[in-house]
Amino acid sequence: MARLYADQDFPRPVVDELRRLGHDVLTVYEAGRANQGIDDATVLADAVADLRAVLTHNHPDFKRLHRHNPAHEGIVSCKQGRQDPMDLAQRIHAAIAAARSLTSRFIRVIRPNPSAKP
Repeated sequence: MARLYADQDFPRPVVDELRRLGHDVLTVYEAGRANQGIDDATVLADAVADLRAVLTHNHPDFKRLHRHNPAHEGIVSCKQGRQDPMDLAQRIHAAIAAARSLTSRFIRVIRPNPSAKP
């Protein structure tokens, strides 16, 4: 299972479900970094220092950080919005399992298209 670092705006119910699925998830809050106004580069650096991949909703900034320096433990970027936390956690779990290794990877987890046929 993956070692993950949840960005400040990442939903706690998703974190809890990922933990239930066996992932080691640390939140920015639990790391003592919440409400400090730390920038995304610092979030990524904190994750790298603790050998964790970042969980975020901030796609543009973390994609830019990944392009600038892909030497990290991974970034999992998820679409923010109203969605079922259990479903999002399952999609993150599946994306991590499919990737096998998160090192230096940028993984985008998107919502399924509700009009798509099974």
